[in-house]
Amino acid sequence: MNDRRPLIAIALILVIAVIPGLFLKKPLPAPGLVADSVAVADPAVVPGTTPAPEAGLPVAAPPPAMTAAADQATSDPAVPAALVAVSEDTVVVASALYEYRISTRGGRIIASTFHDYRSMLPGDTTSAGERNELHLISAGESLLDGRLLVGGDTADFATAAFAPSTDRLEVTDGPATLTLTGTVGNRVVELRYTFTPTNYRIGVAGTIGNVGANGGTLLVGLGNGFGDTESNVAENHRESGIVTKRDGTDLTRFSSLEPLVATVMPGPFEWVAVKSKYFVAGFFSIDSARTDGTQGLIGGVVAHPTDTVPEKPVRARTSVSLGVSSAGTFQGLLYLGPMEYDRLAALGHDFDDVNPYGWPGFRTVIRPFAVAIRAVFVFMNETIGLHYGFAIILFGILIRVLLWPLNQKAMRSMTAMQAIQPQLKAIQDRHKEEPQRLQQEMMKLYKENKVNPLGGCWPMLIPYPVLVAVFFVLQNTIELRGVAFMWMPDLSRADPLYIIPAFMMLSMFGLSKIGQMGMPPNPQAKMMMYVMPLMMGFLFANFASGLNLYYAVQNIASIPQQWLIMQERRKLLPQK
Repeated sequence: MNDRRPLIAIALILVIAVIPGLFLKKPLPAPGLVADSVAVADPAVVPGTTPAPEAGLPVAAPPPAMTAAADQATSDPAVPAALVAVSEDTVVVASALYEYRISTRGGRIIASTFHDYRSMLPGDTTSAGERNELHLISAGESLLDGRLLVGGDTADFATAAFAPSTDRLEVTDGPATLTLTGTVGNRVVELRYTFTPTNYRIGVAGTIGNVGANGGTLLVGLGNGFGDTESNVAENHRESGIVTKRDGTDLTRFSSLEPLVATVMPGPFEWVAVKSKYFVAGFFSIDSARTDGTQGLIGGVVAHPTDTVPEKPVRARTSVSLGVSSAGTFQGLLYLGPMEYDRLAALGHDFDDVNPYGWPGFRTVIRPFAVAIRAVFVFMNETIGLHYGFAIILFGILIRVLLWPLNQKAMRSMTAMQAIQPQLKAIQDRHKEEPQRLQQEMMKLYKENKVNPLGGCWPMLIPYPVLVAVFFVLQNTIELRGVAFMWMPDLSRADPLYIIPAFMMLSMFGLSKIGQMGMPPNPQAKMMMYVMPLMMGFLFANFASGLNLYYAVQNIASIPQQWLIMQERRKLLPQK
């Protein structure tokens, strides 16, 4: 991972969870693919594509052949001069949610506009100063461009002018289908795209004539990354990459690819997606001949970074391979739109994991909490009508109230441990040469005073998944994108005035200060009282302002409990 700040932040969140306890003690981590989605492949290096007789799937070529094929890819996205002469018109597909533009040259999606979202890119505004609607596909790029591999032949759909069933398709009351028909080489090709008015799914189906008994392979393009749509361009680039689903999901960031060199990811995959921080183009394979509902027909992926400055790629031209049956039919499903959890989850097959909350090793524990927390925020906003800023504040207070018993138990346990420290030290000095006797006497002391030496740790660690889950939700949830609160223009972005990070630092210092009251002098704890708020402020200064707001509220809401425990501690511990 290129940006290690979130990992450091998680470690510090754990410190925050247990830091009051520190003050109470003495200092004692496919099938054949050939090239990128625009360049025409060299037939001589196309791996074998003979399909299985029944399923119509290509036989997987050995990895060396796939690698050799990928080496033939070119990073030049320009359309060959011979194709420029192909006539081209644009079909508009419009609904209340989106507007897509589809080129009759190749049947490609060449533009996408989302009416519910605005571009956050600095300067992307109208003459009146309002933000433009969000356009995801960069000018000159496209999705669903196709190339057909049959035997040793390669046919590029961009060589054909397709005739559309209409020049404008209004998607209003129910599903609507756009049909495009053309001749690619000596084969008649029919493409059918089905749109629905209430979601961002696009049904993809087609029939290709004269493919022969062995069928073929269709390479479907998923574009060259997305255009810049966010205020923090660097962060959007860091979050961009390719997600594949087989047994589990796997994210390959563009920045991890070798510059200007095609990378092959052998399948089969249930789905493949190209994502940015908030938006995604995900392609599902569907086999109409199967009746068990299973998927997994995407043979593999080729990703070819196209950046001319090769240090760290920020986009890559991506294609997936799809089997074409001997009847010449193929089917798929494209989701092109925002990473709204409910829409992603409705597609099934763990597509909601395309926006992972956490990293491998964290996800299993963190994800259920993150999904639940996001649902609470959305419920507060959409059902109760509470602004997201106030929802964050209220949620922070509610979590602190719910965790009050656990924190109370932990703090009291640590206070009790502190009270018996003199006796514990005496036992250690007396039996330092007798380890077994020392252990027995220590356990006897704990039992007599009803003290559990681990009682102060576990109650503090149990809320840890909630703390980490909130971190991921407030950093990555699209519902907070562009939401202004008080002086903060966007809760998903850093506070431009740094007021909230400063407030978080002060609240953390105040909480730590109260935590040390009534305690014996502890130089290490005193140093941490000053150092930790500074470290947290420095680290969190450029994180989402909503995240800083939540942790500040947590600190403030913790002060009453810390104060009450401090009063109890003063009664138990001798004061100097």
